[in-house]
Amino acid sequence: MTIPTTAAATQAFAGHRILPYAALLGAILTFCLGTSFAKSLFPLVGAEGTTAYRVGFAALILLAVMRPWQTPLERRDLLRIVPYGVALGTMNLCFYLALRTTPLGLAIAIEFLGPLTVSLLHSRRPLQFAMVGLAVAGLLLLLPWRLTDHALDLGGILFALAAALCWALYILLGQRTAHLPSGQTVALGMVSAALVVVPIGIHQAGAALLTPGWIAMGLVAALLSSAIPYSLEMVALKAIPASTLGVLLSIEPAVGAIIGASVLGEILTGVQWFAVALVVGASIGMVLTGRTAAPA
Repeated sequence: MTIPTTAAATQAFAGHRILPYAALLGAILTFCLGTSFAKSLFPLVGAEGTTAYRVGFAALILLAVMRPWQTPLERRDLLRIVPYGVALGTMNLCFYLALRTTPLGLAIAIEFLGPLTVSLLHSRRPLQFAMVGLAVAGLLLLLPWRLTDHALDLGGILFALAAALCWALYILLGQRTAHLPSGQTVALGMVSAALVVVPIGIHQAGAALLTPGWIAMGLVAALLSSAIPYSLEMVALKAIPASTLGVLLSIEPAVGAIIGASVLGEILTGVQWFAVALVVGASIGMVLTGRTAAPA
């Protein structure tokens, strides 16, 4: 006997299918909005102090939620988590230092060269090398070959490239912890990251970090750019195929550019938009052609 499908049941099923994609879009939007909000802290506590807020609060939140001490950890595994966390903390610090002089969308686009480079290590097809070539072409378009009003700061580009390098290391070092519970790894990794960047933030900003209003702003930045996106991505990971997930995440530089323009007033030139499009296209192409590549 066939049970008729009601309109309510159809809508519920459609909603169930849409929910993971809505969660992923929410993760991308909240990360970009949180990072835009974090830039408002730069004049108050500097990029270093903002990083200390973000990573420090994220570590506390993850410790409270994940409770990593409940699972026994061998010493050799701890020695694998620590460098993973150091790469994570350094990546965040370099990214925020880049944001001082680089628009949000462009900084994200340059940082995406990190996972693209890791994908290149596993590439076997000429088309995949062509995708990396597109990304490199995008980077070359962003370099300040001519000093104009819209030329990017070379220091900001170098910090973004350093963040890309740390992202690549973060992926490679994270693969060494794949046998551990993900919640435990992320929580302890974030603690290791905090041990690196929080002292730097304290040294740079000093007692200003203890200002109550600024602490509240730092907590909001940590929630928007770390805790909420991570939680939403966990929902998406359970239902969206890896290849589709990678394609959708690849639009993050474009979303960052749009939010940077609308929230921060960061106006990009036509060439800079084209450079972002090249990086986004390269990232999508690498995902679609990288069926044999190790996931990053």
